[in-house]
Amino acid sequence: MKGTRIKSVTVEPVNIPLHEPFTIAIGTKYNIENAFVTIRLENGIEGIGEAAPLEPINGENQATVLATLNSCREFLTGQDVVHYRQVSKHLKSVFWAQVTARCAIEMAMIDAFTRSLGIPLYRFLGGAEESLETDYTIDIVPPDTARSNAIKLKNKGYRTIKTKVGKNLVNDIDRLLAIREGAPDCMLMLDANQGYTGPQAVHFLNELEKNNIRPEIFEQPVAKHDLAGMRFVKEHTSVPIAADESVFTSADAIRVVREGCADFINIKLMKSGIVEAFDIAAIARSANIGLMIGCMLETKLALSCSVHFAAGLGGFRFVDLDPHLSPDQEPVTGGAAFTDPMYQLNAGLPGIGVVRK
Repeated sequence: MKGTRIKSVTVEPVNIPLHEPFTIAIGTKYNIENAFVTIRLENGIEGIGEAAPLEPINGENQATVLATLNSCREFLTGQDVVHYRQVSKHLKSVFWAQVTARCAIEMAMIDAFTRSLGIPLYRFLGGAEESLETDYTIDIVPPDTARSNAIKLKNKGYRTIKTKVGKNLVNDIDRLLAIREGAPDCMLMLDANQGYTGPQAVHFLNELEKNNIRPEIFEQPVAKHDLAGMRFVKEHTSVPIAADESVFTSADAIRVVREGCADFINIKLMKSGIVEAFDIAAIARSANIGLMIGCMLETKLALSCSVHFAAGLGGFRFVDLDPHLSPDQEPVTGGAAFTDPMYQLNAGLPGIGVVRK
């Protein structure tokens, strides 16, 4: 292809206050503190990528991401986006720990490449599906708030509600009872974000069973390196167990397969990058492990990229891509159209389909 070499690279911070704090077992976020990278090709086409660091999860923050992206500008200039895999491999060899920064670069390159081809990203990846239904997450809040939020979500059409647990077992159970009361027909998903030990997680599930609550899936019940603990949970419950923070790389996915400790793997582009995510999905499928797609605190840009990824490959049993920003807060337009609780992709929009406001 002609004109697909990178002519210029622009890096900028993205700071957006959240309407409400977002609390999980390992911390609370009050603002989205991300970064955008825009690459412009010789043919005039631009591609946009987003880095959404979450320091307790991936060890990165906005400052480290911006430093990494700016240090890559000279190297990226002149690279051909057709060779995004080779560029990704080189960047990983140098910036192996800066995965969200690398994800932003991969996203921008693949966006520009598929725009140059004139096809949407999900079609480029296989076009398995054109729409996805997401759950919505209720974070660690008091029971009354959880109940009220569950009622609102049920009335918006959500069929699956996810809630964060892992900070206090009694409070977790009270929150789940309140959610079930507010939305009795909704399916429930749990995410402990490494908050329990193996025995604590099993005890928690047993207590839920006494209250006639059976979640559809239990994400990351134990510390990310405690695969034996995760296997203990899996062996003592029939609730499907998902590995989230335990899987950043394809090597991590292989370890999970060998350990036999998870029924699902939650792929997040901000944990692995896009190229590595292809390999993780392939490993999971080859080992008969189910797929889940998740997100960090991302704008519509990265969320849309994840929708393209999951819809393009297909076969994702659980979709956890709930937006945290209202449309007026979003710094971009276009992308995957969202009407609670459905994402719909537009075959007429090339690339990720997102443009800056």
